[in-house]
Amino acid sequence: MFLQAPESADRKLKTTKTEIMKYLFPLVIAAAVLVGCDKQNAAIDDKRDATKTAIDNEKKAVDAAAVEAKKQTEVDAAIDKAKIDAKKAADQAQLDADKKKADAKAELEKAKLEAEKK
Repeated sequence: MFLQAPESADRKLKTTKTEIMKYLFPLVIAAAVLVGCDKQNAAIDDKRDATKTAIDNEKKAVDAAAVEAKKQTEVDAAIDKAKIDAKKAADQAQLDADKKKADAKAELEKAKLEAEKK
């Protein structure tokens, strides 16, 4: 048996800390990497959700614009129809007036002819 120098308490404590650090350091690094990946994944998910929300809002705006355009088209069609009806009425009134004028002219000519006969 050989004589060994007694190990000091500091040396044992240092060795124990070194062994703990040897196993703990890779775990800390792995945890940091996982937390970093989780943050990146969360950021990607947030971006995707924001994009989907923006697209949904744009779809709603397109739908609302289409409904408004349809309403405006119906209003425009009603206005055009009213204009057509008014023009028709005015044209028919003018034709009726022309007809009465022709009747009056014919009566005048008849009256002149009758007056000449006498």
